[in-house]
Amino acid sequence: MGFVGRNGTGKSTLFRLIKDEISPDDGSITLRKGAKYGVVDQEVPSGPESLMETVLAADTERAELLTESETATDPIRIANIHTRLSDIDAYSAEARAGSILSGLGFSAAEQLKPCAEFSGGWRMRVALAAMLFAKPDLLLLDEPTNYLDVEGAVWLESHIKNYDGTAFIISHDKDFLNRAVTHIAHLRERKLFAYSGGYDNFQRQLREQQRLSMAMRDKQEDERRKLEAFVTRFKAKASKAKQAQSRVKRLEKLKPIATIIDDPIPPIDLPSPEKSLSPPIVRFDDVTLGYESNKAILKRLNQRIDPDDRIGILGKNGQGKSTFAKAVMGMLPPQDGFVKRHKKMKIGYFAQHEIDALNTSKSAYEHVIELMPDATEAQRRARLARFGLGHEKAETIAGNLSGGEKARLLFSLISFHAPHLLILDEPANHLDMDSRAELINALNSYDGAVVVISHDRNLLESVVDRLWVVDNGTVENFEGSLEDYRQLQIEKSRPLKKSAATPENDKALQRKQAAAERERLAPLKKTCQDLETLIEIARKKIDKIDATLGDGDLFTSDPRKAQIILDMRRELENELSAHEESWLLATEAYEAAKFNSE
Repeated sequence: MGFVGRNGTGKSTLFRLIKDEISPDDGSITLRKGAKYGVVDQEVPSGPESLMETVLAADTERAELLTESETATDPIRIANIHTRLSDIDAYSAEARAGSILSGLGFSAAEQLKPCAEFSGGWRMRVALAAMLFAKPDLLLLDEPTNYLDVEGAVWLESHIKNYDGTAFIISHDKDFLNRAVTHIAHLRERKLFAYSGGYDNFQRQLREQQRLSMAMRDKQEDERRKLEAFVTRFKAKASKAKQAQSRVKRLEKLKPIATIIDDPIPPIDLPSPEKSLSPPIVRFDDVTLGYESNKAILKRLNQRIDPDDRIGILGKNGQGKSTFAKAVMGMLPPQDGFVKRHKKMKIGYFAQHEIDALNTSKSAYEHVIELMPDATEAQRRARLARFGLGHEKAETIAGNLSGGEKARLLFSLISFHAPHLLILDEPANHLDMDSRAELINALNSYDGAVVVISHDRNLLESVVDRLWVVDNGTVENFEGSLEDYRQLQIEKSRPLKKSAATPENDKALQRKQAAAERERLAPLKKTCQDLETLIEIARKKIDKIDATLGDGDLFTSDPRKAQIILDMRRELENELSAHEESWLLATEAYEAAKFNSE
């Protein structure tokens, strides 16, 4: 189950309640007796133990049984220990641990190195590997793809989809939620709402619920106006007193219908450069990059960036994406070749370490003062408001801002001088789904060049039009789409299997499976289509009646006929509402069946 909701709505608080770190004010949270939960904490392994040892130690039962087997003397107990070790598949533990570590990007040699040799992001992967290896009954993950590259995210997606236990995952990665989970939990207005299927299906259902709730509210308001008009007109007439009183009682029973309305999304406003530069703004001519004189990280670089380029950078972590970004900015001189940059070019750089470098003791407003020393207070606050940091957040010290608010502050700072080029390294990691959509809109409205390093497929597909892959010690154009790249990574991660099947047999089998799948889904699809037809028929009938009622003379020339037509319209409205609710349930069942078959 994917767990979604705006930043600050309480997702992490619910996780803390489940982990028993805090107590509920009312009610209770119960974990089934004997069940285990697992969570990837912020405290990551950093000792002298190897990655393999760290992961193996996560299965505490296996570790305890192996320790006891070395000292046990009772033959019956020894037999029970080895039986239990066999039951929990303990003897293949190293192979399973190695497979998980490999899927998360660690080579066989790296798996034997101490955790202390790796950076924080890589140690977080080790913590994730350890938890996946332990196979708890309930797996709690908070933004697990934030510290994974595209390849690692693809592997985790497949692993979660086939996980034997229950996984409850806070995530704002739309592509991951569409592929890895079977349900979505949406936290809004301090309540949880569950939906079947992935994120796209959740969005469709939520939009339909919003439409229906607004339609029901409008219908109720229309009824309320008619009741109030009747009471006002006839309350003083004795002959109509009973009818007026019954309508008063009906008015009292009309409870306001709760409508599902989205809160406004705080803005992100990236100012475009005042004047466009002549192309190219950056050019690499046969460049070699590295940090040590005899050890090149990237070679044969021959790329150029133009003023209107939108480039997505793909590649495994550790292949040199950040090295390339530093060279673009001029922070890393080439070991060989030439890098030419436009003399008047201004660059804005967004990266995780830049967020961490914010002065935690200074408020957002104090950060802006340094950039706008001669501006008025109103101008400075207006600047912050353009990034969703209102008066209260402007006065909050950076150390107390949420990750998303810090990201918004950094966007404000890096774009202050209207740069010609934005280099964004995982810019969406701390943003919720709606803020990511706002970032996409801001980038698409920005007129300068954009280079994005990200595993967020939705962000890349919405913003970039060129893909560069950092692999095998160089940077090359990738001619396919993001889906092509994803499929390439899946194929690389699959073990080679011997098969006697011919391509013709494979295609025949695929056609047969597709036909069987269509046959299985056909009744659900037909139900949806039949209901859509009924909805369309009801709407056309209502439109026809409305055209008839549009003749105002009908109410005076033949009031009885007008009343009959009004009654027919009311019945049709009830019929339409019932069909729409049935369609919503049928669509949910159809989408869930399609999702589970993929």
